[in-house]
Amino acid sequence: MNKTLRIGLFTLIVAFMLAIVPLPDWAVEYRPDWVTLVLIYWAMAMPTKVGITAAWFSGLLLDVSYGTLMGQHAVGMVLVIYVIHMQHQRLRVASLLQQAIVIFFLLLLKQLLILWVDGMLGRAPASQLYFMPTLTSTLLWPWIYLVLRDLERKFGGDSHYQY
Repeated sequence: MNKTLRIGLFTLIVAFMLAIVPLPDWAVEYRPDWVTLVLIYWAMAMPTKVGITAAWFSGLLLDVSYGTLMGQHAVGMVLVIYVIHMQHQRLRVASLLQQAIVIFFLLLLKQLLILWVDGMLGRAPASQLYFMPTLTSTLLWPWIYLVLRDLERKFGGDSHYQY
């Protein structure tokens, strides 16, 4: 396993920890979608190594962690990473603002898919702030991008995609 892939796995584990860490009641509705953001970065940075399979298994782990219907987050993650894979070359040369706009709509699509499945199961959203994770994730994207890029440059060193 090369260094960059190890960094990617480490950051994904950290993202999972951030996704399940207990938060105060007022902050739960604002929790960013850490795992999806980290997967988006690595799917753009290493499209041949991080793809649909990683998205599927990460989504299944989120389903188990959150106690939701099996495959609910997995399908959303696969959809997001598929679009990222199809557009990764364009996204990599886009500005951080343009990337954030695309990521906003992809995360919104993922949340709508999860909401649709919850609606079919008869589960209503817990609050009116259901879509806040999409907004907080979008606002955090530039910093996540910069931190992961710097980690990749400092500790990876063997990535084919240095940008």
